[in-house]
Amino acid sequence: MNRVEKLIHRTIVADHLKRKPQIFLLHFAGGSSHSFDFLKTHLAQEFDFIPLELAGRGSRHEEAFFLTKEEAIKDYVKQIQKSRNEQTYLIYGHSMGATLGLSVAKKMEDLGDSASHLLVSGNAGPGLNPLQEAKKEKRYLMNDNDFKKELREMGGIPNEVIENDGLYQFFSSILRADFRILETGNFSEEGTRLGIPICALMGSEEKNKIKIANWKRFTNASFQFQIFEGSHFFIYQHAEAIAHKIRAILKKETLQH
Repeated sequence: MNRVEKLIHRTIVADHLKRKPQIFLLHFAGGSSHSFDFLKTHLAQEFDFIPLELAGRGSRHEEAFFLTKEEAIKDYVKQIQKSRNEQTYLIYGHSMGATLGLSVAKKMEDLGDSASHLLVSGNAGPGLNPLQEAKKEKRYLMNDNDFKKELREMGGIPNEVIENDGLYQFFSSILRADFRILETGNFSEEGTRLGIPICALMGSEEKNKIKIANWKRFTNASFQFQIFEGSHFFIYQHAEAIAHKIRAILKKETLQH
């Protein structure tokens, strides 16, 4: 190896060492790339912290909403591929992001660039239908009074937003679009089994928490779960604990590689 080749080699190695393990975050219904800001301060120095965003909100507010789950999954995969740095990575989704995250992880696995783990929260997994069990109509079709009641039950949305007509109309359009993605079409995840571990987190006040082990059927690898104190948006009260879990997963994977 001559002098020039050695210099090029050292530059490539140095660049590779600078790259950090990655975290791709998929927001909940009505959320945006800012939905995980509460975790950023805990993780951004050690990892490449990349919150993703669907069309119709935030920096993509001028784009039309997606109409199907398939469109959203394809878009998320494209965003991840564009940002990959060849290092170990984890996919984390909350609520809607958890459901979509399963299919996104499977697509990435099929493309030969598998995540190390799928971390999900606020969701007991695809194939369950709490609306049907409660004999409720689909949320994206509810009239405003029923929709507001549903949002209050979910929590996480300030009452000031629900009561202010302008704010409500703005956010409800995003929420209805996201619920439509989840509540139309078939159980597309049926038969999906990942080759990577799944870790599921839920709040102690979530009705479906007793069904959290439902996630186990979507992986051929290991499965673990944990219940935290709180409601559907318990994540905001447990940022440090969730960051610790993410850090432990990625540090272990980095050492193994």
